[in-house]
Amino acid sequence: MKTLAEFKASLNSDQPAADLSAPLKSLWYDGKGDWHQAHAQVDHLNDQASAWVHAYLHRKEGDSHNADYWYNKARQTRPQLPLETEWEQLVVQFL
Repeated sequence: MKTLAEFKASLNSDQPAADLSAPLKSLWYDGKGDWHQAHAQVDHLNDQASAWVHAYLHRKEGDSHNADYWYNKARQTRPQLPLETEWEQLVVQFL
């Protein structure tokens, strides 16, 4: 999978592709509307990419304080973008 369009098309599947990284699996589950499963993919990880996705998920949840903590761990700042735009940017970043 190399493009955002391919990633979005994969959301029609029942399971994410086996070779996706944890951040991409998280974004895949989020794209399917399963926030809890998305969170479970990155909640236990400490790498920068996972922290960035973790931050996005808490932003989506509406927990700005927790989101800012994770954005800081990811060395990012909370964007002033629609959530859908951030989701797409994260997918492209990690593909």
